[in-house]
Amino acid sequence: MSRRATVIGLTALAPVSWGSTYAVTTEFLPPDRPLFTGLMRALPAGLALLALTRSLPRGAWWWRSAVLGALNIGAFFPLLFLAAYRLPGGVAAVVGSVGPLFVVGLATLLLGERPTARSLSAAIAAAFGVSLVVLKAGAAFDPVGVVAGLAAAASMAAGTVLTKRWGRPEGVGPLAMVGWQLSAGGLLIAPVALLVEGAPPALDGRGVAGYAYLALANTAVSYWLWLRGVERLPATSVTLLGSLSPLTAAVIGWAALGQALGPVQLAGMALALGATLAGQWAPRPPFSSPEGNGEKVSMDLSDAAVRR
Repeated sequence: MSRRATVIGLTALAPVSWGSTYAVTTEFLPPDRPLFTGLMRALPAGLALLALTRSLPRGAWWWRSAVLGALNIGAFFPLLFLAAYRLPGGVAAVVGSVGPLFVVGLATLLLGERPTARSLSAAIAAAFGVSLVVLKAGAAFDPVGVVAGLAAAASMAAGTVLTKRWGRPEGVGPLAMVGWQLSAGGLLIAPVALLVEGAPPALDGRGVAGYAYLALANTAVSYWLWLRGVERLPATSVTLLGSLSPLTAAVIGWAALGQALGPVQLAGMALALGATLAGQWAPRPPFSSPEGNGEKVSMDLSDAAVRR
């Protein structure tokens, strides 16, 4: 297996893990606490990583970490949960699946990654495949939920592209970067959760186990894998892997929750997977492997040196 294929496979584990969020939330966590759930996903994991890495931002990385934390966590989580609560799950997943199209546009503006017919076709085909898997007849389109879902996709897309553009400072590993972003995002969510939802709910053993899984495997480890992939793969390619999240949720719903998967859903799954794989092929992939070289390493994109 090539090195690039290994990176793609490891990065894909992140959206696969995120696909389990719905099942864990509905089966293990207290209901109607989306902001508290977002807070518990982000802040404990971020503080644990800060303690583990013993690394804090310096200089410009204080505000860069705050911006990335807001886009990838602080704004993304509340908007995502708002869309999930205002829309049926299938509609929310379809709205979120337009994220790769946002990344294509932002990568053109900020990274010089010119969109290709293959990347655009793959993004559209993946979104259509996801819609076949999760969208049900008669699904309601709440305007507030749709706007929230689009804003969540745009927020994550902007965070992905800026992560690619800024890279990370010399001598700082991706684990520390994840800790900075999760802590910043969690601190942004905390006052909103307290004002909107009040005091934290009482938790039983299932709730503690659910939040522990979300904070560790579903967030700390997954965002670390995602950040490593963003650093090493083209922005459009890595964001197409996000289609694996709703597909994983559909498989878990079928295997563990007794939800049906008919011929249309299976065809949509095959289409989305095929588009995701097609989006990983590039004539000259800007793949880079040195870890920790930070801003000393640059990649030539459209005749412009873009800092990692």
